[in-house]
Amino acid sequence: MKEKIKSLFNKIKKIPYQKNLKKIINHLKNNRMYVYMFLSLYILDISTRIATSSIGFVKPFSLIPNLFSFLWIFFLIFVIKNTKNIYGKLIYGLFYGFHFIMFLVHNIYYSIFKIFFDFSVLSAASEGSSYFLDTLKNITPWMYMVIIISFALMILTYRNFIKNKKNNYKYLAISSLIFIIIHTIIPYTLGSSTTKLEWNAWNNKRNVYNTFNDNNKSMELTGLFEYNFRNIYVTYFKKEDNSNDDSLTYLETIFTDENTHLNEYTGLFEGKNLILVQLESIDNFLVNDEVMPILSNLKRQSINFSNHFSFVNGGGSTFNSEFMVNTGYATPYSYNQNAYTFSKNNFDYSLPNLFKSVGYTVNAFHMNSSEYYSRGINYKNFGYNSYNGLKDLGIYENKEYYLDTELLLNEEFNSKIFNMENPLNQNFVSYIITYSAHLPFSKTSGVCSMLLTEEEKNNPDYNPSELDCLKIQAGETDQMVGLLMDNLKEKGLYDNTVVVFFADHYVYTVSDKSILSSYKDTETNLINQTDFFIWSSDIKPTTITKATSQLNILPTLLNLFNLYDHPSYYVGEDALDDSYSGYVFFNDYTWYDGKRYVDASGNVVKGLQATDDYINNMAIKINELIKKNDQVLKTNYFKILKNKKTINS
Repeated sequence: MKEKIKSLFNKIKKIPYQKNLKKIINHLKNNRMYVYMFLSLYILDISTRIATSSIGFVKPFSLIPNLFSFLWIFFLIFVIKNTKNIYGKLIYGLFYGFHFIMFLVHNIYYSIFKIFFDFSVLSAASEGSSYFLDTLKNITPWMYMVIIISFALMILTYRNFIKNKKNNYKYLAISSLIFIIIHTIIPYTLGSSTTKLEWNAWNNKRNVYNTFNDNNKSMELTGLFEYNFRNIYVTYFKKEDNSNDDSLTYLETIFTDENTHLNEYTGLFEGKNLILVQLESIDNFLVNDEVMPILSNLKRQSINFSNHFSFVNGGGSTFNSEFMVNTGYATPYSYNQNAYTFSKNNFDYSLPNLFKSVGYTVNAFHMNSSEYYSRGINYKNFGYNSYNGLKDLGIYENKEYYLDTELLLNEEFNSKIFNMENPLNQNFVSYIITYSAHLPFSKTSGVCSMLLTEEEKNNPDYNPSELDCLKIQAGETDQMVGLLMDNLKEKGLYDNTVVVFFADHYVYTVSDKSILSSYKDTETNLINQTDFFIWSSDIKPTTITKATSQLNILPTLLNLFNLYDHPSYYVGEDALDDSYSGYVFFNDYTWYDGKRYVDASGNVVKGLQATDDYINNMAIKINELIKKNDQVLKTNYFKILKNKKTINS
């Protein structure tokens, strides 16, 4: 064995590695311009992705995005290598200068907004131009270091520029063709995109690349150079469906500017603070004095919409409810696109934007990270000042952020929820999304296991059922509601704050479906019945029996706060208005009007019979609302409307 090892070492010694190494070194010396060029650019890209790696979508040194970055840099090198000297210097200068500026823009923009820059925001550039110099203070020490190194490498590149006397068009054509082929192939390495409305499509790399609607994921996925060029393409050159004249003509006929909506509830809560609590998996059979006594008591003191439905449509029912309540629109019915893909649509008439327009501070709170469902991007686009996730704080070792009470017990969140940081005592809207009633419902995992005592965990004879765990977890949410109300009293906000409670969806996540059949109509979409009620210390308890859905929440609240200037801008109606008849339509085109459940063919499946004319008229109305919903989102109509108003003014 020793002889074999000795023989192997002797063979290695005979390899002329020194000679080969010298050749490599000499080759690098002779072409050091390209080495400096590569490094001057790559450091801008990799440092950006390393500094923001907390996004956690793609690791900085993964094959992709480095394939994209290497492709762009090597293509530049091949172009310059086959281009006349004076043009080569110009091409490098333009390429380097553009991406160096974008390096600064992206990193400063991210440090302020936690979102990478998007060329679509340039339309509002004049609004922030006066603050440009102030943003330079956000250049961090590591950015200064990168700037110095990159600048030094850029200077070395120019000092060692190889003098080419002519353009080699043959090799320029070949290198361009190779670039196009490789650039076409790389996206296929991301896997296949999904065309189905799956809840986790936001995490599909190919979908992220194709839609390019999540700036943070897109940067991590593609790198600085591909991001910049693709962002320009998507923003300015990609064909959109909003050129459809028929759709725009249709929408123009149904949108009006006049404010004609007034009733006895108009402005009832004007000037008050608003807290919305979206209750994860809190089905209506859980809101009782045994399981959730605090919430149950508040419900008795509220305007209670007893025939409310949080219907599930598209992928990701929780975010769908967030989308509906904030924008007044639902995931499209007639084409496949998830709610969280509309992060570049204009929503000037969203809940946060309208409250901000009258001076409110508007923030959102949840346990999960801003990356999940692309909430950080979407809530910024909705108009919120900030989206806050307990997980993003990075201070929890044992997933305590699963517990809803932590939303109030965490001092930073508590201060923001009640707007304590604002020295002017400004009015506020806080949108709180709970989590504790989320699956699993098990003794050994999830929130249930966290809430059990050590004695209960270690007792082999104690085996709580799914329903037992669901009730325990709902109890945690109820404790959070108790803390919320206690804080309102302690902070002197009790009599000046409206609190809205609504469920995101029924508890469809239980494995034992007999639990649902014990409490609900499980044969039709009426299973989606959940709670929605509005509490204020000074209102008379009222029960509204008209059928409602998430689409009614925004118009109803806007009227209560005297912000409902454009009723035609929403799909749903103010549920407190006498003219509202009450109805909800589901993702399969079935509908319910509070008295009868009708299938997509117009057959009354449950409830009272009705005339053919009534059924036909309701079907026409619902189809028109669905058409309106889908066309507004597809054409980004509010952006078009904004541009028209800007031109006219």
